[in-house]
Order: sequence, then C-alpha cells, then structure tokens
Amino acid sequence: MSEPATDQPAAKAVLPVRPSIRGVTEMRHLGLIGALALLVIVGMVTRFDNFWTASNLVSILSLAATIGVITVGATFVIIGGGIDLSVGAVMALASVWATTLATQSYGPAVMAMCAILVGTGAGLVNGILIAYGRLVPFIATLAMLVAARGLAQRMSDRKTQLIQPENTAIVELSTTRLLGIPLMVYIFALVVALGWIVLNRTTFGRRTYAVGGNPEAARLAGIDVRRHTMLLYALSGLCCGIAAILIMARTTTGSSTHGDLYELDAIAAVIIGGTLLTGGRGTIIGSILGLLIFTLITNLFILNGLNTSDQLIAKGLIIVVAVLLQRRNLKERAP
Repeated sequence: MSEPATDQPAAKAVLPVRPSIRGVTEMRHLGLIGALALLVIVGMVTRFDNFWTASNLVSILSLAATIGVITVGATFVIIGGGIDLSVGAVMALASVWATTLATQSYGPAVMAMCAILVGTGAGLVNGILIAYGRLVPFIATLAMLVAARGLAQRMSDRKTQLIQPENTAIVELSTTRLLGIPLMVYIFALVVALGWIVLNRTTFGRRTYAVGGNPEAARLAGIDVRRHTMLLYALSGLCCGIAAILIMARTTTGSSTHGDLYELDAIAAVIIGGTLLTGGRGTIIGSILGLLIFTLITNLFILNGLNTSDQLIAKGLIIVVAVLLQRRNLKERAP
C-alpha cells in the first residue's frame, strides 16, 4: 500500500474525534487559566514582596522549563495510549553521561549531543520493549526507571559531576538573558511550539490520536501501530535529553539524583491539562497550563515555608481530583 493511501484513512479515523471535544477542551483551558489566576492572587496576598519579583518569576519559569520539556514528550506518549515512568531517571542518566570527564573533553556541543542521544536511546529501548516485546508500558518504563537510575549512580560513583570551566557554554543557557529571560526558557518555548505543530498539524500527530483512541481501528486504517508506538517513546526520550541539557545549565552539574519525582510532575501536569490516561485525547497547551499550576504550587509552598511533605500530599490530592473529574465527564458524555 502506498503512503498517500495510508494517510487518508488515518485522517478519517481521527477527524471525527477531535472536533467533538473542542468545546470541552476550550472550557478546560479556561478553567486552568482561572486556577492559575487564583494561585497568583494567593501568592500576591500571602507573600507579595517575595512572590511578585523579577527573580522569583524567572525562577518559576526556569523550573517550569526543565520539567516542561519532559511534559511535552509525556503528552505525546499518554495521548498515544501509553505511560512513561522513566523520564526523571533517563534525564539523570543523560546528565551524568554528558558530564563525565571523557565527554566533557570534547566540548559543550558534544556534551549536548551526548545528552540527546542517551535520552533518545533510552526512549527507543522503552519503545522496542513495549511495541515489539509486548511488555506493558508500566512494567517496561518502571524497569527503565530502576536501570537508568542505577546506571547513573554507577557511572558517577554516586558523586555530583561539575561542568568544567571550559564548557561554560552549557551554563550560559541559564545565565544569559534575553529581555530579562534566560535562554533556557526560550528553548522550552521552542519545544512547546514544535510539539504543538507536530501534534496538531502533521500526519504524525493525527496518527498519535488514532493509535491512542482505538489501536485496532488505526491498524485497519493502515497505520503501523507498533512502529508509531516505538517512535512516541523515542520522542519522550529525546525530550528527556533536552531537559538534561537544561538541568545541567541550571545546576552546573550532572547527577544521578537529578529528576527525582519528575515523572510525577510531568504525568500529573498532563492529566490536569485534560489528557485522558486511556489515550486518544489531549492537548499540549492543556499540559503546559497544568505544569504551570504545579510549578506555582511548589513555589508558593517554598515561599511560605510550608513542609515539603505537605506539598506532595497536596499534589497527590490534585491528581486524584483530576482523574475523578475525567471519569465523571466521560460518564456524562457516554450514550
């Protein structure tokens, strides 16, 4: 079957799905924007002197940038009907591999390429195990989480690896500012823009919705479901590699402890943004709004001196409420 013939049925399989949820998606985005506005008001009321400052706002954006790049990849995977628990560990492994002395001796460009290749390679392994090895995504990515974290600890001997002075080009992504905003935030914005274009304006995006919504129908429409699933996890790994560059820039280090619980924040942001855990529905914009909500909550807890454990409890409750609201909305729209 020729390529044009496979594209046309795939588009027909997906097009009825997305318009039917457009109104719901727009309403959810408005609700997320309202929640963001409410958090900003809370910050201004409780800690105005510390919250509404240029340094704090830049800090929020810098933190959101690192997790946000991972969130873009997680959005693709979850819309495609999967889950990736290994993103934080893969990012840590990429940062450690890129900051070993052997890698640093080749300069910042090779360091960045190393991080991207390691992240993409780990994601590709996940995709092969899931798509062709028939492993459940939860199990495959959980195994990668443990293995990647362990390999990062082995490579670094559980030590933090500093970026050498001659490789300050990596660090400058965090310290150099354009219009008062660090370059790493612009990289994050570029990744979000590219993710939105790929998801909404390309055949790859349409196939992602089709595979997540109904894999069997997608297969009958001519889509190679296994290959597409593999590519989705490779894309998630690519985002982890880019995030590794950003966290190296922000912390000037590579460490096996980087990205701890980032999978929680990324998956939670995607869920809060309206993406169904069962796949087939979701938006990049919704995920980023969900991410900003989580980042603001973290910032407010820190500014008000609240316990970190209370922060985790609050995030857990938000995830539960978001999933319950998803289930209620699905029941209301069911025939």
